[in-house]
Amino acid sequence: MTWFDSARFGMFIHWGHSSQQGVELSWPMVGGNAALPESDMTVAAYQSSAATFNPGHWDPAALARTAKALGMQYAVFTTKHHDGYAMFHTKTSDFGVEHSSFGRDIVREFVDAFRAEGLRIGLYFSLIDWRHADYPAFIDEDKPYRFGRSRPPTPEQWERFLADMFEQVRELLTNYGKIDVIWFDGGWERAPEQWKAVELEALIRGLQPEILINDRLPTVGDFETPEQFVPAQAPARTWETCMTLNESWGYNPSDTAWKSPRQVVHTLCEVAGRGGNLLLNVSPMGDGSIMPEQRAILGAMQRWLSGNGESIAGTEPGLEPWQFYGPSTKRGNTTYLHLLMRPYESVTVRGVPIKRVKRVTVLASGQELTFTTRCSIVDSWFNRDPKGEVTIALPEDAIDSLATVLALEMS
Repeated sequence: MTWFDSARFGMFIHWGHSSQQGVELSWPMVGGNAALPESDMTVAAYQSSAATFNPGHWDPAALARTAKALGMQYAVFTTKHHDGYAMFHTKTSDFGVEHSSFGRDIVREFVDAFRAEGLRIGLYFSLIDWRHADYPAFIDEDKPYRFGRSRPPTPEQWERFLADMFEQVRELLTNYGKIDVIWFDGGWERAPEQWKAVELEALIRGLQPEILINDRLPTVGDFETPEQFVPAQAPARTWETCMTLNESWGYNPSDTAWKSPRQVVHTLCEVAGRGGNLLLNVSPMGDGSIMPEQRAILGAMQRWLSGNGESIAGTEPGLEPWQFYGPSTKRGNTTYLHLLMRPYESVTVRGVPIKRVKRVTVLASGQELTFTTRCSIVDSWFNRDPKGEVTIALPEDAIDSLATVLALEMS
């Protein structure tokens, strides 16, 4: 077990120079992506905002405090997306924040601020680089974009590109202290042997022996990353689902398909109940501030988590689906029941040692609830530790508008 196995909640931050234009990161320059709100622009128009990037309202300390208040355990920042724009200072390229109007090393500011709040540090890095001349660079004539069928480089070009890509990974894992997660993306465009995945993994683990690698460096990875979806059944190994607050990863003011606070809270409960982590995305605007719609959702979640966060971070999966109709988590002798639907008058838990039940409370308020137990007659006569049902009475005034959490304490 590592810290990641029970982290349960983290922050994803998608941000780049294109946020000035209010368009998604990278995808508009290749004609869009069917999984994202429609967006298409020329390569030149997309990259035109690179030099003018100057986010005067970027406040990493405030964002880190928000993540901490939400009970998040870690954060993952986009150091370089598919468009090749480096949000860190690198010796390999002049295409990045170092050469913009802003100039400062945004990755360093992110790392310092989030580390100061006690959060683990994750760095997103796209293997793809649609601007690098030797990748080769994507041009308008390459449209429409076809997954896995990009224009091939010459062997000499590819060696030069790999040298730069490996060096950027080395910089990220050398210049910023201890890094807890490296989160790759874009592996679909080349075969594992082309990426030199084995050699890249060796470099990573040599520089950061305790680091975790996601599954998007082909053939490599410590955890699975379903995207925008919660698996009906938990994957066999450690997993994390990444999800947006609307349908876009980057700042896109035209995308108004916002998830409700209740929907996001329910997703968090479902993920925690299945033993996964939710990596919830925020997308700063071009000036670095967080848009009001995202702040409102996170604020509502923070209010809910202030009373119920104990049932999320640091827990393990609780009961089996047949035992309780909803997600549940567990910490020590306490099982947390997440009520995602309104009960009628009571809720029932099955298959638990009924004589060990000490008490049941509403987690957020501490209100103690009455309950009754029952088991088979034979077990009640002859079994000193029978398993049966616990039926918990739940008054209307105990129900939370987002999700109600009950704490079932056992001796």
